Amino acid sequence: MGTIGIFASIPGQTVGVSVFTDPLKDALGLSRNQFSNAYMIGTLLSSFFVSKSGVLFDKFGARYVAFFATVILGISLLLASISVQISEGIKTILNSNSWTVPFGIMTLLFFFMRFSGQGVLTMASRNMIMMWFNKNRGKVNSISSIAISLGFSSSPIFLNRLIENNGWEVSWQLLALSLFIFSFCIIQFYRNKPEDFNLKPDGVKHTDIKVEVDQENNLTLNEAKKTRAFWMFGLVLAFSSFFTTGFTFHIVSIFSSQDYSRAQAIAIFLPISIIAIIVSTICNILSDYIQHKIYLYLMLISGIIASLGLLWLASPIGIYLLIGGLGILSGLFGVINAVTWPRYFGRKYLGAISGKVMSFLVIASAIAPSLFSYCYTKLGSYGYIGYLNLLFLGVLLIASIKVKKTQ
Repeated sequence: MGTIGIFASIPGQTVGVSVFTDPLKDALGLSRNQFSNAYMIGTLLSSFFVSKSGVLFDKFGARYVAFFATVILGISLLLASISVQISEGIKTILNSNSWTVPFGIMTLLFFFMRFSGQGVLTMASRNMIMMWFNKNRGKVNSISSIAISLGFSSSPIFLNRLIENNGWEVSWQLLALSLFIFSFCIIQFYRNKPEDFNLKPDGVKHTDIKVEVDQENNLTLNEAKKTRAFWMFGLVLAFSSFFTTGFTFHIVSIFSSQDYSRAQAIAIFLPISIIAIIVSTICNILSDYIQHKIYLYLMLISGIIASLGLLWLASPIGIYLLIGGLGILSGLFGVINAVTWPRYFGRKYLGAISGKVMSFLVIASAIAPSLFSYCYTKLGSYGYIGYLNLLFLGVLLIASIKVKKTQ
């Protein structure tokens, strides 16, 4: 159910919104820059509230938090489907034909879509899975990660077909209806934690005296923020969100700047996805047995490899470095973002801690497209992003040497 809940967040994720970009911006009369800026501002605003929702997760549990997030996302999609009519109505009342009216409407709608979809529903669904497992947490997450990778990679094809058959307005309305139906499934099938049912993580009864009781070291958010591990893992995840979002957003432009075709640019997603699934599966299973600090180093090194690939994109070796680096980076992202937090800081305050980290990811994903664009339009090359990445990763690599698991 947690995995299906993450699927349900797709309409609020970049991969779900991007399919609606062209028909929506044309219908509203917005330029690509104006539409992108509305998306960026709405995403940035949502990041300030996502961390607060983590506290609500700890207080009320996944069931109610995910339910309200799903309802809010559904309502947002319904309003977005009639955004043109709303815009025209406000223009008539104000007696104005300014672009700021649809811009303001979409900024507000993007705020709710990103907050409820990318932020709260994803966080609550993933955390619920982690709450129910301890020793088998990595194994279970490997199954969930494979399903999520396949679901997210195929969703643009499904959504594009939906738009071609029904139009973008009806497509959003159908998605909203599906979310309202799923919200009732959440109430029926989501369960907050095993202790509510006299169970322990991994499905063991409290009354079984043969089972050794693992003493979790539950840290509050403030205590976690005082550790080096919180910042190193959080910042490397933010880097992954920044680089993958910016690179994906400008993928065609990045490759065309080095005289590659659109088809060649899009073609690299398949090998990246294959590598990511393989890495995610293996590392999730091994995460039950090895130190997660190893994953931190691997993620930093893969980021360096991908950044060098961006710098050397003019040569074939650059493409191989990009594919390998981004594949490993994406695969490890799902492991650290799900398994590491309860492993290092316990489950009691998992919502507050993961919610704070989610705000890092949302901010990074919001500023990435604009920063990539600025480097190309103002400085003349996407390569400057590679230099910026290497500097940031170099600092993190040195700072990560003293990372320790809390005792």
